[in-house]
Amino acid sequence: MKILIMGLPGSGKTWLAEQLQVRLSCAWYNADKIREMANDWEFSETARLKQAYRMKVLADLEKSYNRTVICDFVCPLSITRDIFNADITIWMNTIVAGRFKDTNKIFEDPVNKTYVVDKFMTHNDVDSFVTMMYKDFPNV
Repeated sequence: MKILIMGLPGSGKTWLAEQLQVRLSCAWYNADKIREMANDWEFSETARLKQAYRMKVLADLEKSYNRTVICDFVCPLSITRDIFNADITIWMNTIVAGRFKDTNKIFEDPVNKTYVVDKFMTHNDVDSFVTMMYKDFPNV
């Protein structure tokens, strides 16, 4: 399964991804680490589309080996979410504005999401969240 954790910068995506990765024993790709490896720090719309394709390729590779994979990235546009094509989308709706005005300006609230996280989680919250995910998606 491909799990997308998306939301504004500073919403807690990476923290949640790290917690879920340990509990689900799955692959995890962080967009900032992938951009760092690609030495690509451009954030035009074209660059954001390229990043969505980059994350999709990595996630699809993991999925092709029947592995669950988590990808955490802003994924600010509906088209970037369509490109990634997640099986499970977790929207980190914990903040009203991130630290980058340009991203705040273009960010589109997701229409299709599996879960909405509207507060910063504790470790116990994550445990409960994983239990709910297993109930909803036994193959995760």
